[in-house]
Amino acid sequence: MRKTIAALAFALLATAAAAETIEQRIAPCLACHGEKGQSETENTPSLGGQQAPYALIQLFMFREKLRTFEPMNEMAKALTDDDLRTFSDFIAKMPTPAPPADAGDPARMQRGQALATQHRCNSCHNPDFSGKENVPRIASQREDYLAKTLAEYKGNSRHGYDGSMADVMAPITPEQIADLAHYIARVR
Repeated sequence: MRKTIAALAFALLATAAAAETIEQRIAPCLACHGEKGQSETENTPSLGGQQAPYALIQLFMFREKLRTFEPMNEMAKALTDDDLRTFSDFIAKMPTPAPPADAGDPARMQRGQALATQHRCNSCHNPDFSGKENVPRIASQREDYLAKTLAEYKGNSRHGYDGSMADVMAPITPEQIADLAHYIARVR
């Protein structure tokens, strides 16, 4: 599976390198992350509405292998600093993802909201979870991706550019992670 993903990433990278416009160059990214800012690919984040500084940092981290995920590392390795800025600016202008059509399970929504309040998620991610500067937008993010990412922070297997998320996630149980992801994915 990883070899297939790496081969796809290499093919997409070759296509992107030959492209001329930003729309042509970013098309391989949108194949997984969603053409209109909303990913339909399992465990893959929606990029729409992410702050340009946050996107820039993430692309830089992938390029420098400070954040490792082979397909992204392969895609980002040939990007120049100017490319990183161009891509992050493009991402910031994409439409924000829509929350799922269902309003969510009321009990899980209530538990998730209480957890978000208790752990002050709105302090860094804004009250509407829209993110700011180098903090990601998490509102209406894919629920599966949120749960995966929060679990990685809890398990200390996902390293960000600061350790605050690992500290925030330390006391949260796997069941609470599921409720928190359920809630944040559906914030309206």
